[in-house]
Amino acid sequence: MIYSKHLKELSALSTPYYFYDIDLLKSTLKTVKDEAGKYSFKVHYAVKANNNVRILKLIKDYGLGADCVSGNEVEMAIKCGFNNYDIILAGAGKTDLEIETALSNKISCLNCESLEELLVISKLAIKHNCVARIALRVNPNIDAQTHSYITTGLNENKFGISENELSEAIEIIETSPSIKLCGLHVHIGSQIHDTNVFVELCKKINSLNNWFSEKKIKFEHINVGGGLGINYENPDSNLIPDFATYFSIFNTHLHLKNGEELQVELGRSIVGQCGTLVSRVLFSKKRSQSTFLILDAGMTELMRPALYQAYHCIQRLDDSNNNALKNSYTVVGPICESSDTFGKNIELPLTKRGDILLIRSVGAYGEVMSSSYNLREKAPAYFLENEKII
Repeated sequence: MIYSKHLKELSALSTPYYFYDIDLLKSTLKTVKDEAGKYSFKVHYAVKANNNVRILKLIKDYGLGADCVSGNEVEMAIKCGFNNYDIILAGAGKTDLEIETALSNKISCLNCESLEELLVISKLAIKHNCVARIALRVNPNIDAQTHSYITTGLNENKFGISENELSEAIEIIETSPSIKLCGLHVHIGSQIHDTNVFVELCKKINSLNNWFSEKKIKFEHINVGGGLGINYENPDSNLIPDFATYFSIFNTHLHLKNGEELQVELGRSIVGQCGTLVSRVLFSKKRSQSTFLILDAGMTELMRPALYQAYHCIQRLDDSNNNALKNSYTVVGPICESSDTFGKNIELPLTKRGDILLIRSVGAYGEVMSSSYNLREKAPAYFLENEKII
């Protein structure tokens, strides 16, 4: 375990802080590149998962593109060295300024999510005297079998164009010389573990692709989204997700037509396991039903548990004795909200004020979702690279 190797150094740093294992991230990126490369698939990194500059530059160095959901993410990707033509702008609610940012930077594609957005993009492209390259994001009405807050492919969700609107979408595109339809985009959610969901997604995309083909519409690329989950319960046993199976599913079940490139947009599965939130116990407070460990990190540093009761593995930094008697704790933060809770019934060795806890698997949607609520200062980030902490 990398933490035990660097116990003294990590203990000396002021908490809370984010700790990124860059060596693990490199191994993950190499696996992604190798497995996707078997089939010549193009991988875009979902910038919303983690926009730490050091991490973005490393991901760029491995040849991935950038999947962005805001104009600022587009500009950040360019600043970090991503090729403009490797950048995509998605999102259900793009502002005019964000669309113009994408057009002026000549990015690869805008994933369009409504008929009204098509009209807006067309007008703005005329204003900028250019042709907007777009992909239609279609809502396939597929249940991703994940948390309702991160499901995106059902009719009840706000994302994408419904199938019954596709004919009208084609009419708009065909009468708009400032729009070029280059892709089909389907994304159904994140933190997906049931691989049968991806098989069903392939079947749906095949059907949609055939429908467009019958109308003499050819795509340059098919974007299947992302969604591959990570192991929050036992991160050390699955530090690198099973990318081999993930990519092979699309190779086997998705029937690409001549000239079509398959694109994926992975975020959590790339960066999730490389990040840890390190925090110190401020107080231990006993109640009749439980003992609270109050940390110096809170929902301002990790929003996921408060936002949708997400589970994160919590460990002691100095937990070298796995046979020690365990105690049950409710681990909470200092924020003035009862939802500021990291976990209940957490089994740890006897833990007291000053002890350091590790909240694992926060490389995705950890630092990037942090806030200054209660006027708290932003927690710093440290990096382990080549066995050195920077």
